[in-house]
Amino acid sequence: MCDLLIKGGQPGKDGLVAAVSKESAGWKYVGFEVYQLQSGGVLNRRDEENEICLVLLAGRADVSVDGQRFEGIGERMSVFEDIAPYAVYVPAGKDYEVKALSELELAVCLAPGSGKYGARLIAPSDAVPEDRGFGSMSRRVVNILPEQSEAESLLVVEVRTGGGNWSSYPPHKHDRDNLPAESYLEETYYHRVNPANGFIVQRVYNDDRSLDETLAVPDRSIVLVPEGYHPVSAPPGYDSYYLNVMAGPVRTWVFHNDPDHEWLFGTRPE
Repeated sequence: MCDLLIKGGQPGKDGLVAAVSKESAGWKYVGFEVYQLQSGGVLNRRDEENEICLVLLAGRADVSVDGQRFEGIGERMSVFEDIAPYAVYVPAGKDYEVKALSELELAVCLAPGSGKYGARLIAPSDAVPEDRGFGSMSRRVVNILPEQSEAESLLVVEVRTGGGNWSSYPPHKHDRDNLPAESYLEETYYHRVNPANGFIVQRVYNDDRSLDETLAVPDRSIVLVPEGYHPVSAPPGYDSYYLNVMAGPVRTWVFHNDPDHEWLFGTRPE
């Protein structure tokens, strides 16, 4: 199995900070890239095999897809602002270009596609925030590309968690193609930490503990979840943001809770 933690580095060619491909991860469905572009920087791509969701994590840009233009999009300047992002859905087999109008942090989320659906803008008003959990399990979730929205494979969501709280918690998994009880979805987490000198903790483990990793994750890093449960903890004083990309043989998120910790659902105050 490949390493589960991919630390981001200084922007390289085309502004690339960190990347995961199906080949590097040793799985079948999910790819992920994150770029840091300076104002005026341009990213041009075409992918014949994958549909793409471009998420403007922070900054403003002009985006064009096969001649269709989405100009001056982007509102927040940090992922820690309480604002949903702009995103653009790109079908497989179409050229796209992103031109940064400010410093831009851009996520490129990939999964298998055939070009079935057209390009479209996903505005903040299309991704209404949702408060989830309670007490020290509280977090804010924004469904950017949920299963109710048109796509062939991709599911994309972002989560903000305050320092001292847990997220993706109580622990759950989605690693069996056993619908309607559970769906198989590979998943990446792209983590940001505020302040950036901090870290978050993520555990990835399965039932028989043949996989059991606990990771101290620095800012701008990717965690791979090939299987198992995958809770996240934000230490006191350090807020957590992560962007999740999921895909599998069926585009639905049906998870299974760790039975050892399901009792926590019964502790919600009245």
